Amino acid sequence: MKAGIVVFPGTNRERDMAIALRVVTGREPVMIWHGETDLPDLDLVVLPGGFSYGDYLRCGAMAAHAPIMAPIRRFAEAGGHILGVCNGFQILTEAGLLPGALLRNAALRFLSQDCHLRVERDDTPFTRRWKAGDVFRAPMAHGDGNYIADDATIRALEDSGRIAFRYARPDGRVDESDAQTNPNGSIRAIAGVLSANLRICGMMPHPEDLVDPLMGGEDGKPLFEGLVEALVR
Repeated sequence: MKAGIVVFPGTNRERDMAIALRVVTGREPVMIWHGETDLPDLDLVVLPGGFSYGDYLRCGAMAAHAPIMAPIRRFAEAGGHILGVCNGFQILTEAGLLPGALLRNAALRFLSQDCHLRVERDDTPFTRRWKAGDVFRAPMAHGDGNYIADDATIRALEDSGRIAFRYARPDGRVDESDAQTNPNGSIRAIAGVLSANLRICGMMPHPEDLVDPLMGGEDGKPLFEGLVEALVR
């Protein structure tokens, strides 16, 4: 699988993402600077976490208009696979490649802690190594992770099975109103969503930070292993 990681000014999780991709693919991902106007031949484009352009205006708002986003849009239109994590998720919503928006956390403070995610479906490239209902641990590190969308959009996401992950208790129970379970206050406890063709996934927590026992576990590794299975040529 040939993967590329987009780097914006203020990105700070590109090396973490590179480690995760290297662990599962055995090859070094390509780093792509935000000012580029073309993409190399890739199977997967990753928008990693950080604070692109210093989070000026809104998180991801400036990055959504960077030169690199034009070829990323073409990549998406051609059926390419894209993963956006944390700031990457924010960029995908600001660019209109995923629905909804990420607002300030409900407690109005930055959250840096582990959380648990429940897998909502297991037939996508991003979730195929889990079973629907499985729960895994992932670190979160964000100040603007409160997912929101209008009622019609939420209904459409629910009806079409486009919610990839929800914040949950370790036993899999979901409680949108529980600040311990859903600490950023996301509507319907949504932690990750999918595009209509299931080839773009955005999520707030960081699976790339748990891909090796030395990191404290391998809970996030199945996401990357599933991508390799789905996209390897």
